[in-house]
Amino acid sequence: MKVAVLGSVHKKGFADACRELIAALSGKKVQMVFETGVAEFLQANQVELPANAGRLQIGGDWQADMAFSLGGDGTCLKTADAVGARGIPILGINLGHLGFMVDVRGDEITSAIDEVFANGFQTEERSGLSLERRVENGTEWIGNALNEVALLKAESSSMIKVHTVVDGEYLCTYRADGLIVATPTGSTGYSMSVGSSIMAPQNKSLILAPVAPHSLNQRPLVIPDDWNIALEVESRNDTFLVSLDGRCREMSVNERLVVTKAPYSIFVAKRRGHTYFQTLRDKLMWGVDIRTSK
Repeated sequence: MKVAVLGSVHKKGFADACRELIAALSGKKVQMVFETGVAEFLQANQVELPANAGRLQIGGDWQADMAFSLGGDGTCLKTADAVGARGIPILGINLGHLGFMVDVRGDEITSAIDEVFANGFQTEERSGLSLERRVENGTEWIGNALNEVALLKAESSSMIKVHTVVDGEYLCTYRADGLIVATPTGSTGYSMSVGSSIMAPQNKSLILAPVAPHSLNQRPLVIPDDWNIALEVESRNDTFLVSLDGRCREMSVNERLVVTKAPYSIFVAKRRGHTYFQTLRDKLMWGVDIRTSK
């Protein structure tokens, strides 16, 4: 079995977490491959790598049976982008704060690894998004996202207009600070912060959620995930921001963008018995009554 180790080296306790992970995997007949930056960081911090450890380069040709993502939710999103269409299950180890997407706390690495190798694991299939722009001879791929594609204003003084066509039919023009197109996975991220509903990962839908809309009757809208979404932006300064899971770039208002369901799925690994609803209760305090009785 080959396992890949990726993560955010800037997280507090990263080296110690990797040291514990390496120890927990020792003797379990696995080969570990480390993302190049992770391997260099660990060696610089006197963390001994296994004798047969390999290295992987993001964007290169690599494969593994499982990927460990050490960090928080943002790190897990970056790991998902690195895994891409390879179909490698991602097991997240939380070194951040909320860690909604990650299944293992930083203080239970050893016990979790033992549990996974003794009992196996379950996976949740997560759909993603693909963003393209229309060019003269067709479309040009820009990138993929697991949580959301967001179109946002590039300056703080004025809103933008987002002309939106859904499945070939004009929907409306959003006058807002931005527009979020979110997956069920992203429904607990940026989309949730602007008042959208939460969707279970198995839901085959997308959310269109305006950010600070000028019109109060423009509410979040749920649509089937096999519909394409064509977007054009108007802005006073002729530019706007596009964010794919937090990876931002500035674009011109002349661009015509198309959001579609990604052609592949991401697989999130969880220990057996650890369910999405349990995560809602534990990490978002779903249904918890915080009132005190006298």
